Amino acid sequence: MDEKYEVPPVVYTVEEAARALRMSRDRVYELIRSGRLRTLKEGRLRLVPISALGEYVETASGGDAA
Repeated sequence: MDEKYEVPPVVYTVEEAARALRMSRDRVYELIRSGRLRTLKEGRLRLVPISALGEYVETASGGDAA
């Protein structure tokens, strides 16, 4: 059995989240500090759940994100 398959991510690093949102890393950190973007912390690593990106976009768009 071939074990080579892609597992879709459930969390992004801050840098990956910034690319996904088409924002700068600094802007994403501002959203995190303000509480507008939910994250989790594992040791020193800050991770952004992919679901949090959708929540942010929906909130930022007034709730009518497609």
